Amino acid sequence: MSVVKSPLSEADLKVVGEALQGALVDLVDLSLVAKQIHWNVVGPRFRSVHLQLDEVVDTARLHSDTVAERASALGVTPDGRAATVARASAIGDVPSGWVKDVDAVRTLVEALAVVVERMRERIEATGDADPISQDVLIGLTADLEKHAWMFQAESA
Repeated sequence: MSVVKSPLSEADLKVVGEALQGALVDLVDLSLVAKQIHWNVVGPRFRSVHLQLDEVVDTARLHSDTVAERASALGVTPDGRAATVARASAIGDVPSGWVKDVDAVRTLVEALAVVVERMRERIEATGDADPISQDVLIGLTADLEKHAWMFQAESA
């Protein structure tokens, strides 16, 4: 059942729908990963890393809503359920228990690198199919790349 009629062709809608769903999954998982580490980070740089992690969470949550609403506007039902996110995310496992500040930073560097790479692939895929969705992906990738830069600088 499709309640919302898409202005895109069937082929373009498939490409864009997959890109937006993938972006949603990565953003939801990134927010969960950053929050998990936020709760468990310890070490001399606790406070700065703790606060920096919340900035990533805020960014991921903001953009996940934008991506999901873009999908809905095109007639694609977004799926941010835990099982879907667990099955489709490319972010690696997060350590359990306390996480040293240096390990927290390393984990975020790795997670952001994976997500940014996948977002750039989605930007490429959506260019001809739907420049509007591509623009959404470009904006969120710019924000993620800024976080990636800051975490990389933190680990230098």
